[in-house]
Amino acid sequence: MKVVLASNNPAKLRELDAVLRPMGWELVAQGDLGVPEAEETGTTFEANALLKARHAAARTGLAALADDSGIEVDALDGRPGVYSARYAGPQCDDEANNRLLLQELEGVPEEQRGARYQCVIALVRTAEDPDPLIARGVWEGRILEAPQGHNGFGYDPLFYVPTHGCASAELEPDVKNGISHRGAALRALIEHLQADA
Repeated sequence: MKVVLASNNPAKLRELDAVLRPMGWELVAQGDLGVPEAEETGTTFEANALLKARHAAARTGLAALADDSGIEVDALDGRPGVYSARYAGPQCDDEANNRLLLQELEGVPEEQRGARYQCVIALVRTAEDPDPLIARGVWEGRILEAPQGHNGFGYDPLFYVPTHGCASAELEPDVKNGISHRGAALRALIEHLQADA
């Protein structure tokens, strides 16, 4: 099944493709089909995931998959949350976001640096799909005081994974996919699809 991924993030495409390709899915990045990014105006992960999926489906006529994810930090009352990708500003990059997060947590002790990644995945069969599939995943951890590792993307160098004793960016991709918020949401999506089959 050919599905448009409502993202131009190559790392996200690789992560999702690694899980879905064995099921017979062919994921195509929306940019490869000339689809511009949707404006993320939602105030929740679910709203943004649906907005992006419907946008991509409307412009391609294909089923569309979108995820909206981010990191919630306890000491910051859940920020950056849905604004994770543009935390340091609309044109910022991962490094700028990580730098700002570390600045905001300066002096916060380890036991108060709890955080979680949230992910919501939306799959629409058409742009107007009245019954989209929604799946969620959560990954608990904490924020380190300095970046570690070179794998992954986003806040992975700062996200400490207690079960593995390292930063998310130090995990091999297949290990991360098995335990991450996106991996959990994908497994939930697959369960939905199998139940509907």
